[in-house]
Amino acid sequence: MGDLLKDHMFASHAIAVGSAVAVATSLTHPLDTLKTLVQVGAGPKYQLGLSQVVERVKSVSGISGLYSGLGWSTIARVSGIGARFGIYEVLSAFYKDGREDNYVYVSEALLAGIAAGAVESIACTPFELLKLRKQVSVSRLKAATSGNVMQESTPLISRLLPGYTPDMKAWSNTVGLLSTLSPKSPNMVGKLEQYPWTLTGSGRPPLASDVKRPSSIISLEGWSALWRGLRPGVARDCVFGGVFFSTWQFIHIAMLNWKAIDIKPPPRSIEEVGPVSPLASSLAAGFSGTVAAAASHSFDTAKSRSQCIVIPKYITMERKLLRWKPPGIWLERVTGMSPADRNLMFRGIWLRMARNGIASFALVGCYFFAVDHLL
Repeated sequence: MGDLLKDHMFASHAIAVGSAVAVATSLTHPLDTLKTLVQVGAGPKYQLGLSQVVERVKSVSGISGLYSGLGWSTIARVSGIGARFGIYEVLSAFYKDGREDNYVYVSEALLAGIAAGAVESIACTPFELLKLRKQVSVSRLKAATSGNVMQESTPLISRLLPGYTPDMKAWSNTVGLLSTLSPKSPNMVGKLEQYPWTLTGSGRPPLASDVKRPSSIISLEGWSALWRGLRPGVARDCVFGGVFFSTWQFIHIAMLNWKAIDIKPPPRSIEEVGPVSPLASSLAAGFSGTVAAAASHSFDTAKSRSQCIVIPKYITMERKLLRWKPPGIWLERVTGMSPADRNLMFRGIWLRMARNGIASFALVGCYFFAVDHLL
């Protein structure tokens, strides 16, 4: 009977956590899409504003485009949240072992959050890459005719001879020589999208929006590409986890001390104060998520921009053979940040702060609501 009850409680908590993550992800995914497009759409001389991003998404894919990549985002959040809170609970239980008071100090919460963030980044990086590739495709304007495709694939000719359209026969012969695609294919534009090197021309890698399926990423970039952006991701999640849990623990202890003031006689330990209300805990989690997002946003921008770059397998192999050293200072090399993006690190910070604050509030609130009704 005891084992059955334990299984029932475990299943109830698992359902509560899964439901809370799904609700929080669905609620905040449009903010995440806008944040990603603002980050990857910025350049040294030109930066897209939020209104420009919204109008572009509406004109290309409609409002539904804001939910592109929601499935991959949900999987990433489930695996990431599970790793984050699972590792944190294990480490906090180790810290509390043998103590009279059943709580951890703020410094211990900081260290446990850093360790939990590292594991979280490893667990969710592949799914975040697939999510980002889906998100960037919603704002790309598609070419309407084969003439436009040919001009895009021959940028040098288009610059030297404006308005010139290559001969269809010569184009078909070129396609027949450079690929296995039949020159008599009725859907030349659609077929060329499966051959990004032919579509974009010699020496130019394809866009991230052209390489968004798992099979395309693995065939062109290799299995290691699924963990691209791992270094800035680890730095981001370590900072986020440490700041999130330490801030939340600090606010939690402050609320317990405030609650203990009105208790007569004064409690001898924190355990005698009792738990805080679910609303107060949710608000504390939302505020902690906002602060943690602000502290770790520069690494999030570095990760988004690195995952948006397509690097074929042979280029990766050449860099390994030549022992290519990434540019930048030691901090940029360790965390995977590009020195060319130094002025772009805080792009979309308000969107990410809002997204993580709302997501943390909804996650904790939905979890308490689900547990209250299931148990």
